[in-house]
Amino acid sequence: MKILITGAQGQVGKELVSIANQRGFDVIAAGQTELDITQLKNIESYVEVHQPDLVINAAAYTAVNKAEEEQDITYAINRDGTANLAAVSKEKNIPLLHISTDYVFDGTKSEAYSENDAVSPLGIYGISKWQGEETIRQTLPEHIILRVAWVFGAQGNNFVKTMLRLAKDRDELSVVADQFGRPSPAKDIAKTLIILAEQYQKEKTLEWGTYHYCGDEKVSWCGFAKEILKQAKEQGLIEKDIKVNAITTAEYQDPTKRPANSMLDCEKIKNTFGIEMPSWKESLNQVLTELK
Repeated sequence: MKILITGAQGQVGKELVSIANQRGFDVIAAGQTELDITQLKNIESYVEVHQPDLVINAAAYTAVNKAEEEQDITYAINRDGTANLAAVSKEKNIPLLHISTDYVFDGTKSEAYSENDAVSPLGIYGISKWQGEETIRQTLPEHIILRVAWVFGAQGNNFVKTMLRLAKDRDELSVVADQFGRPSPAKDIAKTLIILAEQYQKEKTLEWGTYHYCGDEKVSWCGFAKEILKQAKEQGLIEKDIKVNAITTAEYQDPTKRPANSMLDCEKIKNTFGIEMPSWKESLNQVLTELK
């Protein structure tokens, strides 16, 4: 089976390409230079040439703060680009697996968010991703939307790499302690999407719809930072103990509103496909080993 992976140079995209190749798929890896999803004609001609059996969309504008300033490009990629992929997939009768985000929620709920909870995005990034989801639902019944949160991995830019970089120059860090989530390992997100691809290859259908997928344990950004630095020291990536100070969102003075609760309820994907939440601490250990 031939799979088109868009956003192939991103942190999830690179993992998708690697795992799909390992599993024996015929992979068409399309980064931004190969395929500009904001241009409908580009997608039409690209799909016509490569004739994929399945599309996995890992392309997105994910710089949350910059999205407030660069609204046009954010909407062009996250909403319009997704709409273009859905339209061509519909025309060619190709299913679409799409990655979305916890930022479609406002974070005011005390428990983990289920797929049935009402969305209420706080900023341009979340709004654009929600609108992208909606274009898929309105266009293409044969889709999976996979919402993830707090993505980290050995590839690309993420919180783990930021903490390691800061730890080299500082003896202490101040990190927000009143925002909570369940970190999502990029490699595990990719594995999940490839499991779905394998099931589609076998059965020629899936239980289409929206699903949540993230790590197993609740943690604050501050708690996540402490675990990163603890494991990094154990692995010899950093040489000293770094003091991590807990601060509030208000003290951090973030220019962009972010959900205080980013926890996603993953019961649906477990019950439907038998896919369990990964241990983000174990995955973190593997990421640090790769980085070392």
